[in-house]
Amino acid sequence: MNKFEFMTSDRIIFERDGLARIGALSKPFGKKALIVTGSRGEVAEKIRGYLEEEGVKSAHFKVTDEPSLDTTKVGLDLARDEKCDMVIACGGGSVIDSGKIIAAMLENEGDILSYLEVIGEGKALSNPSAPCIAIPTTSGTGAEVTKNAVISSSEHKVKVSLRSSYMVPELVLLDPLLTVSMPKGVTASTGLDALTQVIEPFVSHLANPMTDAFCRDGMRLASRSLRKAYDQGENLEAREEMLLASLFGGIALANAKLGVVHGFAGVIGGMYGIPHGIVCAGLLPHSIETNVKALMEREKENPAIARYKEAAEILTGNRDASIEDGMKWVMDLCEHLSIPKFREFGMTEEDFREIIEKSMRASSMKGNPIVLTYEELSDLLKKAL
Repeated sequence: MNKFEFMTSDRIIFERDGLARIGALSKPFGKKALIVTGSRGEVAEKIRGYLEEEGVKSAHFKVTDEPSLDTTKVGLDLARDEKCDMVIACGGGSVIDSGKIIAAMLENEGDILSYLEVIGEGKALSNPSAPCIAIPTTSGTGAEVTKNAVISSSEHKVKVSLRSSYMVPELVLLDPLLTVSMPKGVTASTGLDALTQVIEPFVSHLANPMTDAFCRDGMRLASRSLRKAYDQGENLEAREEMLLASLFGGIALANAKLGVVHGFAGVIGGMYGIPHGIVCAGLLPHSIETNVKALMEREKENPAIARYKEAAEILTGNRDASIEDGMKWVMDLCEHLSIPKFREFGMTEEDFREIIEKSMRASSMKGNPIVLTYEELSDLLKKAL
């Protein structure tokens, strides 16, 4: 067995109506919190009220879109002006990533750009982040337990990461009641992101026994609950299981990396504004086909082949399922969840070279079970188009 390391948040709480505890939970971390939320102002007011009960002051920053350099700088300036000493991020992956970046930059000097991968210097954070509490309201990104945050640059037309072990939130509060109001489209895209994030780390060459356990259970949870959560939004048991699947995916990817799907996702999302989960859904079944074909041709002894077979068995609930059965299951799920094709967002084959050249530099590509050629990557994109 190869050596491995494992890390995650210091404390994870899973509890219905757990949000009501946020005042007491946050009090040990500081005196004034920057509350980062999405468009749901009522959530911010609830948090503010719970904080006031414990004598904790707050300021509010609203994230209305995916985090960008410009908007994140606005939030950071607000936190500094208000003398906030901790961050509470309550929302989807964009909100939590914004909160993590702000918390990191509160304790580190310089411009955000200098710490970013690909378009920046990739400079390492010198100091631990300010205390950060993450409260997800969607079930997809697992950002609450990851050590990176994705941020877009309109100038470079790409999404990149700020990455450091300092960025894992100290406290994660998972309240499934906060996910019940997710619209169908958000349930679909975030859920497919969660599914991808328990499959890619499972077949990654960096997988280890601990991430395997999270991935296996995450696949079981997502396979039986994503359709239910989509079809029956008020089904709290399905919402709970998808929130757990998302958490498990975040833990797995933070410790075993991802693969070609996420290698492409940041670039495609940055170029076309396609929701992250839609990109994952469009690429996932074709990534399995492409990887397995490459493995069979060049690395027949690679354990990832058997892992794709096991994943198919878990997803279909059939011990005799083939890898092809697993791919069909994913394709049928995407059809049920009404996932659009990339061409509907303006992608054309003429864009492939730029997409591939940018994606080959992405960190997630390093977790793929095999290095894919330019031609293989192009063929994968063509199938998803």
